[in-house]
Amino acid sequence: MTGIDLKSSAFHDHETIPRRHAMEGENVSPPLTWSGVPDRAEELALLCEDPDAPSGTFVHWLVTGIDPHTAGLPAGWAAPGSHPHTNGYGQSGWGGPQPPAGDRAHRYFFRLYALPGPVSIPDEATADEAHRVLDRQQLASGTLVGLYQR
Repeated sequence: MTGIDLKSSAFHDHETIPRRHAMEGENVSPPLTWSGVPDRAEELALLCEDPDAPSGTFVHWLVTGIDPHTAGLPAGWAAPGSHPHTNGYGQSGWGGPQPPAGDRAHRYFFRLYALPGPVSIPDEATADEAHRVLDRQQLASGTLVGLYQR
């Protein structure tokens, strides 16, 4: 399986996500770019999750139906024609980091999946439900990890 190179101009892998992208900031999704999507991919899916959340892995962003010919998303934008799912806050689209005050830095895993065709994931899917579908069907994936602490 090949890998997708997933990056952000807002932060580097395993570095701090700027406050602008957090709930206590502007709550704007970070800009992302990618390369290495297999030619036979028909759809991309993006998942951002916090495995350090006190109540279990928290979904901050789940988007399916992203055109595989795109090379990224600017800050605050959804991919045209894509489907933003409901995040752990009960809102559609991006919901920025908001770990409990005083917690150590939480890790936010941004994962981009190249898929051979459209996927069916419930709108309010948990991280486990999304992984069951995406991990099984992926042609390739890439991961970027950001950190955030209040």
